[in-house]
Amino acid sequence: MRTLTRALYCLPLARRGPQPGFGEISGRGQRPGCSSEGNWVWLRQPPSAGLTLLKVREPRAADVGSGREVLRASNGLEVRAQPRRAWAESVAESGSLSRGSTAAGGAGRQLTSGLHLLFSSLAPSPPCSSSSASQVMAAPGDRLEPPPLPEYSCSYVVSRPVYNELAFQQQYEQRPKERKTLRENLAQGCSCSRKRTLRMVKTLLPILDWLPKYRIKEWLLSDIISGVSTGLVGTLQGMAYALLAAVPVGYGLYSAFFPILTYFIFGTSRHISVGPFPVVSLMVGSVVLSMAPDEHFLVSSSNGTALNTTIIDFAARDAARVLIASTLTLLVGIIQLIFGGLQIGFIVRYLADPLVGGFTTAAAFQVLVSQLKIVLNVSTKNYNGILSIIYTLIEIFQNISNTNLADFIAGLLTIIICMAVKELNDRFKHKIPVPIPIEVIVTIAATAISYGVDLEKKYNAGIVKSIPSGFLPPAMPSVSLFSEMLTASFSISVVAYAIAVSVGKVYAIKHDYTIDGNQEFIAFGISNIFSGLFSCFVATTALSRTAVQESTGGKTQVAGIISAGVVMIAIVALGKLLEPLQKSVLAAVVIANLKGMFMQVCDVPHLWRQNKTDAVIWVFTCMASIILGLDLGLLAGLVFGFLTVVLRVQFPSWNSLGSIPSTDIYKSTKNYKNIEELEGVKILRFSSPIFYGNVDGLKKCIKSTVGFDAIRVYNKRLKALRKIQKLIKKGQLRATKNGIISGAGSSNNAFEPDEDIENPEEPDIPTKEIEIQVDWNSELPVKVNVPKVPIHSLVLDCGAVSFLDVVGVRSLRVIVKEFQRIDVNVYFASLQDHVIEKLEKCGFFNDNNIRKDIFFMTVHDAVLHLQNQVKSQEVQDSILETITLIQDCKDPLELMEAEMIEEQLDVQDEAIRRLAS
Repeated sequence: MRTLTRALYCLPLARRGPQPGFGEISGRGQRPGCSSEGNWVWLRQPPSAGLTLLKVREPRAADVGSGREVLRASNGLEVRAQPRRAWAESVAESGSLSRGSTAAGGAGRQLTSGLHLLFSSLAPSPPCSSSSASQVMAAPGDRLEPPPLPEYSCSYVVSRPVYNELAFQQQYEQRPKERKTLRENLAQGCSCSRKRTLRMVKTLLPILDWLPKYRIKEWLLSDIISGVSTGLVGTLQGMAYALLAAVPVGYGLYSAFFPILTYFIFGTSRHISVGPFPVVSLMVGSVVLSMAPDEHFLVSSSNGTALNTTIIDFAARDAARVLIASTLTLLVGIIQLIFGGLQIGFIVRYLADPLVGGFTTAAAFQVLVSQLKIVLNVSTKNYNGILSIIYTLIEIFQNISNTNLADFIAGLLTIIICMAVKELNDRFKHKIPVPIPIEVIVTIAATAISYGVDLEKKYNAGIVKSIPSGFLPPAMPSVSLFSEMLTASFSISVVAYAIAVSVGKVYAIKHDYTIDGNQEFIAFGISNIFSGLFSCFVATTALSRTAVQESTGGKTQVAGIISAGVVMIAIVALGKLLEPLQKSVLAAVVIANLKGMFMQVCDVPHLWRQNKTDAVIWVFTCMASIILGLDLGLLAGLVFGFLTVVLRVQFPSWNSLGSIPSTDIYKSTKNYKNIEELEGVKILRFSSPIFYGNVDGLKKCIKSTVGFDAIRVYNKRLKALRKIQKLIKKGQLRATKNGIISGAGSSNNAFEPDEDIENPEEPDIPTKEIEIQVDWNSELPVKVNVPKVPIHSLVLDCGAVSFLDVVGVRSLRVIVKEFQRIDVNVYFASLQDHVIEKLEKCGFFNDNNIRKDIFFMTVHDAVLHLQNQVKSQEVQDSILETITLIQDCKDPLELMEAEMIEEQLDVQDEAIRRLAS
């Protein structure tokens, strides 16, 4: 029989002419001079190439119409051939290979699809001979020279020594690491060159990098269109979000203008629209309302005959709130600038997407409740802190009978119209070049109706009233208020930065550029410091405005400058025209823009299916932010997120591994079938760092894998040795001169570990004090019971161990020693270099019993080493002791029999020693 091991056969599509190096199916018919039954398929190839002969059989009824071709051998080889490839599902030892065609045309159809067949052996040749030179014929079993393997199908054979860490380092010298001193690092960091200075300037001023590359002819028109659209939306959103920040509406226009000017210079994102955002505005408003509630501005009023009444000094209240908001903005900017200078932009990584999603959804709910009272024009107290949203809802429903119908109808119509048109914009965004600015249209119409009908006088509707015309001079905020708002400013600065960077990264990935997280901290820090001097509140980016800026063709922040120009026109010229606008319309615009944040609730089922922990983080953060408030809810979500990480590291996943036969692949014995475990060896994969928090978990994993407790086994053996010494002294056991216990064994079922084995009535037989060796896995005497240890080696796959701490190193050393005491060797595999360095630094190898040769490059290296070690020690297995109980050593015949057994054991020992040497 001719064999071909793991050869790959590639038969391409049949063509009209022969192709060099490949076989083609040229026809089908009865082979001349062949006595075997059935038809033959032959291959036409160049003379230098080998050929294979395939035998054809008629298709079975079950195969017809299945749309595939099946190759079968008479003894079970079956290959299912899809177009251009097929794979062997079983291996034929011998026999002719037959082909059944189930495609249209039946058995008479020519094979036209290329086949990729993997065989381990071929059949012997049939009794036929080749007679053609142009069409060389070959019988099944003739050796073929396979073409090169395709990229999508390959196999490999590696021949190398088994490497442990010591042997690998001896053969491959490790490159020394260059460690610089602190002085050298400082000198390098403080060095200055023209190239480095230019790079630092471009990093701090990104406008110097992208503005010279600006393509005026290609980008300018798109930026103008995008800027005008974004400016119209930003004007109305600035006024609306000012209500959330608890400041007069006109100051929202300032917050939509000034931050853009500085971000244009310092920002790295090309598409985000900088300005107010409802979540951040609401957080600012909570601080403002807590520090300047209406109760602080009550004054007495009297008009002659009327009794004295208490009213609110709105002018003083609004001035105080503007001062608090601008001071908070300045402090937030300072914190963001410090964070950027310290290069800690990585802090946003701890705000995971599920956490941000749950937080923003809760914030959207808070925004909805805060705007609901404006839509209804219902007066309520300003609640802050824990359960504030619950108290607000209760008071709204208690006073719902005081609803102003004019404001309610205007707000409801605005919500319905805005949401309907936004849905149309999303559905037909590929057909509409510029989204319909429905907020602008609704605002103009509502202003005209309010002015024409005079809703304030006739229906007592709440309107915007006075809007400052022009710009206010810069004013220094009150630094003395910093201490009262320091805690809130930290959370606001991080949330504002996280929202901006998250949105910026989405569009950066979409348009193939990168943003600098640390520079974004600096950009927003400078923007908020600058804005705080002009009576603005905290700015970040808004999802809806950014979507408008990008979808209308915005290419760079030039679109942002143009949008700022549109807002400036509104500040200078249009302020007075918007005074009749109802506040309920602005609140409705805010509510209509919350749709995207509320739709995040739909992510929870997907998160639950993908990762239940992320889903729990989302729900927990959302509920905590609703119940505790946004600042405490964000903190609770962060703590809970860290807790889930700690728990996942403290209780990591682990698997007991086995090998896939004839490969170097090791998989979980629980998750895969047909996995082989090496006898006497357990392999454990621990998928986590090893540190003080999970060393106990590591020990439990090892105990569960090996099936016994090493400490308990060791203690049992110590007790058993003491009992054996007593039995030897009493003459019930006999030790040879080599320290081996001799005699015939008996059962140990009736043994109780703590019973007293001494019998004072029976005289002791003197024995020589010697060191005893015991085979603990053999059958022990009736009075000696020790748990069996079914393994001799434990392999720890540490490929997923990313770091170790001092406690982890000590625990590993203790584990190795505990198993060495019970004659179980511990090996480590796949450790990373820095982990081994940590072991060396922590003195792991200071113990003489722990050497580097127990560390192997891969799990397969360790297994091969153990297999070789087992073979070399098989000849020494019988040297281990057998323990035997002698019932009565007083009988001379039994003593003679025991001496004969001892002599036989001595002879066997001598023979084994000679064989081993």
